[in-house]
Amino acid sequence: MHEIPENLVSEFIAEQRLPPAYGEQAQSWFPPLAWRLRGIAERYDKPVRIGVSGAQGSGKSTLAAFLSRLLANWGVRTAALSLDDFYLTRARRRELAESTHPLLATRGVPGTHDVDLLADVLDELGHSGKNASVTIPVFDKSRDDRGESKRREHGRPDLILLEGWFVGLAPQPPDALEAPVNLLESGEDAAGAWRRFVNERLAEYHDRIFSGLDYLAFLQAPDFASVYRWRGLQERKLREQAGPEAGQIMSEAQLRRFISHFERLTRHALHTLPERADWLYVLDEEQRIVARVDRIPAE
Repeated sequence: MHEIPENLVSEFIAEQRLPPAYGEQAQSWFPPLAWRLRGIAERYDKPVRIGVSGAQGSGKSTLAAFLSRLLANWGVRTAALSLDDFYLTRARRRELAESTHPLLATRGVPGTHDVDLLADVLDELGHSGKNASVTIPVFDKSRDDRGESKRREHGRPDLILLEGWFVGLAPQPPDALEAPVNLLESGEDAAGAWRRFVNERLAEYHDRIFSGLDYLAFLQAPDFASVYRWRGLQERKLREQAGPEAGQIMSEAQLRRFISHFERLTRHALHTLPERADWLYVLDEEQRIVARVDRIPAE
């Protein structure tokens, strides 16, 4: 297995504003996955689609970014996409909230993304020529809206990494939707219209996007309480980075309500995805990886 250049890890930690301890974790746990992905990419004659999934704050975005950096060092061209960058604009979510359910004004759940755009981008990346470029949207969380800036992936990638908090998740059975899971659902979705809509849209994501994934990696949080705490740390980091321009970054009360939108599907993912994932990383309460399961047969 190729060694990781020491400067690659240190530069990544500095760019991502990660604690120094992340370097030891990255060196210990992620090179085997990256090396397997390199071998998989060599065997395919098309871009391989890899899902990177995990609850909010679990480190999935950081993992996808680190894998991209490491694979590039080994000559593997990687396009890393975040489900978050395909959120509907604030204006479109406002229209959806007025026409379907008020809770859909809040970004995050299935139904608040532009699935057509995501499908188009994945298709373009999969069929792009060697010298082509594909435009990727960028969502600005500090403004809660899609930004004007775009980034471009040049040429056809060997691997496409799609990361998101419910990537790979299948819809719940209808009877699981009947009882509310928290005060948000009991108080603002007593009849269940919102959660039924979200579940129906999740089925669409699964059929159009997730079923096309070749492999799935999942970061397993110990419980939902840890997810809430991690997401709070993530929001504080975002606030520090934004500084005076914090704008739409959430307060503690807003964050608690915000995360309540995701509790149902987060619990569903923690219950179902560990058994479905090709690569499983088990986390403790401090976000440290304590175990790994690799279900892909050795080459």
